Amino acid sequence: MENVDVIIILLFGVTFLGVLSKKFNFPLPIALVLSGILISLIPGLPVISLKPNVVFFVFLPPLLYSAAWNTSWRDFKAAIRPISLAAIGLVFFTTSAVAWAAHELIENLSWPEAFLLGAIVSPPDAVAATSVTKGLGLQPRITAILEGESLVNDASGLIAYKYALAAVTTEFVLWKAGLNFLWVSGCGIAIGLFIAYIIYLIHKKFFCDPVLEVTLSFLTPFASYLIAEHFEVSGVLAVVTTGLYLSFRSAEIFSNESRIMAYSVWQAVIFILNALVFILIGLQLRDVIKGINDYPWQTLALSAIIISAVVILVRFIWVIPAALMPGILSKRIRENEPFDPRNMVIFGWAGMRGVVSMAAALGLPVILASGENFKNRELIIYLSFCVILITLLLLGGSLKWIVRKLKIEPYSLVAEEYDVRNTVVKTAISYIEDNLSLVQEDLLDNIKSKYEVKYNRLQKTDLPANYFGKGKMLAGNVFNEYSQLQIDLLKVERQTIQQMHKKGGASEEILRKIERELDLEETRLKLEIYDSDYYG
Repeated sequence: MENVDVIIILLFGVTFLGVLSKKFNFPLPIALVLSGILISLIPGLPVISLKPNVVFFVFLPPLLYSAAWNTSWRDFKAAIRPISLAAIGLVFFTTSAVAWAAHELIENLSWPEAFLLGAIVSPPDAVAATSVTKGLGLQPRITAILEGESLVNDASGLIAYKYALAAVTTEFVLWKAGLNFLWVSGCGIAIGLFIAYIIYLIHKKFFCDPVLEVTLSFLTPFASYLIAEHFEVSGVLAVVTTGLYLSFRSAEIFSNESRIMAYSVWQAVIFILNALVFILIGLQLRDVIKGINDYPWQTLALSAIIISAVVILVRFIWVIPAALMPGILSKRIRENEPFDPRNMVIFGWAGMRGVVSMAAALGLPVILASGENFKNRELIIYLSFCVILITLLLLGGSLKWIVRKLKIEPYSLVAEEYDVRNTVVKTAISYIEDNLSLVQEDLLDNIKSKYEVKYNRLQKTDLPANYFGKGKMLAGNVFNEYSQLQIDLLKVERQTIQQMHKKGGASEEILRKIERELDLEETRLKLEIYDSDYYG
């Protein structure tokens, strides 16, 4: 507890770096990994390490649950083949390649320890992938594959990590590990589904308070993880399964207030967890460097560069047959999934490592189950951090440039949203005409005019030049002018109620209620404004 004040102060610093990354359009994951380096350079800071089980329990369930929640089950299911190839086949291929390279390069690094390093750095990071690719206008399918891969490969990578860690101190039999992998994976998914259904029923039948609903949403990943781990099956897969199931049914179980509150609170918590992971590595990095002083710095630098190169190159090697073979073997795939070699380049370039790999490295035990010191722990942490740093800086920092050089026409959501809004508004107008004819005439006219105004605005919209698939991509401007005018008027309303409150003309309770109403309305209007960076 005596170091809590240090962590709080460092959180302020990392948060400020986050503010700068937003201001200068700099990917947040890169800012976080650089913050770890900066923290390690500050003299006099204590070394803070957590027990491995604490690291896994505190960080992994919410991080994985959040990633699963933000993954579309429909898109995930549609892209299940390439996701499975990448999230399972590529993870184990990378693990093996890194293990071979590390074992050949570094003396006294056993095969189990080499495989442990490979398992840590094999899964790309979901947060890094979505953060770096946001605003690039990638096709929905490639985005779905990247997000789905980043979600599932965390599970397969961490399962491989668990086996490699066990193999450091115990005898490892491949065929037994393979059977056990199928068992822990299948049972982990089954427990995840069971927990998800129970939570679904609790939300739907008993909860009606936003604070309690959001609180339960925080407890859910921990419950799923703990129960699965209690039965010695994959807690990681259980959490992912629970998140996918509940996300798909979130519209049935959450009120509008709960969704608004949960979105904001979860974003803040995930940022804090990401920041804490890199604060912890920053506080340990100086000790980690001291623990590998026996190795020449040339060997350490060369090993970090070569292992990072293996991580990057293996992904490009894997993607060629993984992308080509299904089309060669299946006529249906050739017809339904047009092949574009530029997508292979983007997929290969999007293999940034991040917070999950760092949490796994921090979770390495200091003392092994045999009672011996884990002598190569610091070396593995160092190499893991270097892989994260190099992939984020090299791949993440240049991905936007690569997309521009490939001259891929950005995909815009403007036209898609235009069609969706048209359908929604026309359906609402039809419902009014068919079902509300007995409503008082003045009220009916007011209700109908609201939707007719929306519809008329849509018809006057200037769509992007490539609305029908051709031409140069332009930013959409569907509701911006009208919505911005309403937002400006909301500011006038807010200033008026605040002035009345200061003069005693409005009570505190009335002020808070009207402010909340205006805040919700402003949130709704801002969602109607198109962000050109996001929509292309």
